[in-house]
Amino acid sequence: MSAVQSLIAAHRQGQPVGLYSVCCSNEQVLLAAMQVAHAYDTVLLIEATSNQVDQFGGYTGMTPPQYRDYVLQLARRQGFPVERLVLGGDHLGPNAWQKGPADLAMANARTLVAAYVAAGFHKIHLDCSMSCADDPTPLPDAIVAARSAELARIAERTAAENGLPPPVYVIGTEVPVPGGEASLEGGLAVTTPTAAAITLAIHRDAFSAPDLVPAWARVIAMVVQPGVDFDHSSVHHYDPAAARELSAFVETQPRIVFEAHSTDYQTEAGLHALVRDHFAILKVGPAATYAFREAVFALAMIERELLPAAEASGIIEVLDRCMLDKPGSWASYYQGDAHEQRLLRAYSLSDRSRYYWGEPEVQAALATLVDNLTRHAPPLMLLSQYLPEALRAVQAGELVAEPLALIRHKVGLRLAEYARACTRNVSGADNETFSAMELSER
Repeated sequence: MSAVQSLIAAHRQGQPVGLYSVCCSNEQVLLAAMQVAHAYDTVLLIEATSNQVDQFGGYTGMTPPQYRDYVLQLARRQGFPVERLVLGGDHLGPNAWQKGPADLAMANARTLVAAYVAAGFHKIHLDCSMSCADDPTPLPDAIVAARSAELARIAERTAAENGLPPPVYVIGTEVPVPGGEASLEGGLAVTTPTAAAITLAIHRDAFSAPDLVPAWARVIAMVVQPGVDFDHSSVHHYDPAAARELSAFVETQPRIVFEAHSTDYQTEAGLHALVRDHFAILKVGPAATYAFREAVFALAMIERELLPAAEASGIIEVLDRCMLDKPGSWASYYQGDAHEQRLLRAYSLSDRSRYYWGEPEVQAALATLVDNLTRHAPPLMLLSQYLPEALRAVQAGELVAEPLALIRHKVGLRLAEYARACTRNVSGADNETFSAMELSER
């Protein structure tokens, strides 16, 4: 039984534990996640999404083996034990190719899943919920399930051929949009127990072939909509009463839990409540890169106060200029006039700026910012103004006022909420007493 299966089994046995999943490729976010997992002694699940990493490189430019090696290199650098590291693949299916015909999209999806599993990714989210160009809309559950079973068969065969432990799977048809909704104005409907039961039954039938029965025994979770999501400027917070019937339904099912996507920006109390109510796998992505962006912008403001403009990185302006020059990752998402779009490029909760930190000009500006604030350490009065949480940690001797450490500290405060939600079934009221010592360099 893998570490992931053990955690899910412990939850189903009544222990107040869960599993948080960091869906990200940002170096500083992943290093912060390793610090948090070290501090709370948790398994660290890091997931790559199908648009980030694929057999063609995805938007990160990395294939699954390259992403694996990248994460392992960061773990060695951080001193994080690799035996507590689990890699997962998120939204694996025809998503990236859905504008083409289903046959071509699924052929690419089969290659995608094989590449992930061969590279040692253990937790596989099979997401065939989207309609391809020649599919009906919405896609019937039976087709979703049949395609998921087809990809599971590829995954099983690939693991066996490579001498790897068999994967664990997540299924589901009510899958929130990756990266948040465009708008929550139409409201948000919680998955009904009837819909969840139908989805589960159809998938169970699709996995009933003799060669897939062992795979079905390793389906650990189902993606549903618990009533949490976010758009560019607002958050739909978890309401336990609205999800009570759905939570009760999963208690009648053996082995599985629910996986909650788009939990970004939930309160810590909300995260605890989600785990308590059997949404025991919590996905976080944009909220972590948003915290990274907040920290970088705060450091840029400190830099402006300390250095003449000619010596400053200008990173806020460089990032925005890069987004304007290459609008493909935001233009179809951010509406409004020029002023509104500028605000969204910088501050939207969907954080589509996360696609641009790897651009050479943005990387160069960030390097300049880090160099400037390494040579000119941020004084306490400016930390108080722009990074007050870090100031308290610095004053307590728990954090050094070094730019990358300050960035990781900011990200770590967000991720620590998830770690606590998955390790202690408390209200989250102890957030203010959390010691930054737990996030110090190790």
